[in-house]
Amino acid sequence: MDLRQLRYFAVLAEEKHFGRAAQRLALSQPPLSTAIRQLEAEIGAKLFARTSRHVSLTPAGVALQREAQVLLRRADEARALVKAVAEGHGARFRVGFAGSMLYRGLPALLADVGTLAPDIELTLQELNSTEQIEALHRDEIDLGFIHGRSTPDGLDGFRYHAEPFVACVPDGHAAARARTLRLTRLQHEDFVLFSQRVSPDYFQSVMAICLAAGFMPRVRHEVRHWLSVVSFVANGLGVALVPRTLATSHLAGATFVPIERSDILSETWCVWKAGEARPALDKLIHAARARSRALKQPFRS
Repeated sequence: MDLRQLRYFAVLAEEKHFGRAAQRLALSQPPLSTAIRQLEAEIGAKLFARTSRHVSLTPAGVALQREAQVLLRRADEARALVKAVAEGHGARFRVGFAGSMLYRGLPALLADVGTLAPDIELTLQELNSTEQIEALHRDEIDLGFIHGRSTPDGLDGFRYHAEPFVACVPDGHAAARARTLRLTRLQHEDFVLFSQRVSPDYFQSVMAICLAAGFMPRVRHEVRHWLSVVSFVANGLGVALVPRTLATSHLAGATFVPIERSDILSETWCVWKAGEARPALDKLIHAARARSRALKQPFRS
């Protein structure tokens, strides 16, 4: 079956008269009759009972009429969607994000897009940075928020956010009462850290901060999510260095203490596939840039 045959069938099923159906379709009756015969031959069933004065649907025709209505409606919707996307309207975008984006303006960004570009539909996928980069290259997502120090090869982007690391210690820890923490106070502690395989950038950043303070951290536990890091600390299973915004998680049992200034920052980059040129994607990027500015961080590049 093709859409032309289905449209001819649907109109004839409504009119139940070849002459009126042909008139609605702006064609002569013989091509309509031929198309219906071809459709019946392809399906292998009679769709219409014909007499010299009357045309009616057979049981098979009744069944096809229901399905044809659905198929034709979906075809019309698909056509309208493609046209709208080409014109920059009604676009659907897949956004990848690391879990910390929940504390770096992602909910507010979604609200911004809903207000400024209500014709854009967003779907979210939580992926680590490596997974997002691979997904962008495979066209499985359209926009990503990754951790790193620059835009990866083959992608365009900008630095969305940058902030210092702070120490995360259990509430009962002696360092929890400090206003500023010298990291050497934690050199004999067990550390909870992101897996190097899952987030090599965070792993290397924490290692570099500790080495600059004069010690190698004793990594006892490796996890996949920042909330897991904070939860481990809150349950007394170690200490950690985390991005400052994790303090807004308000997870009971954990205290966040500023550390002596480090030049190493936690950076989030908004990235997309190089060479992409879609009006609706530009709207989404514009909203992300505006939200980035609204975060009002003094560490913006």
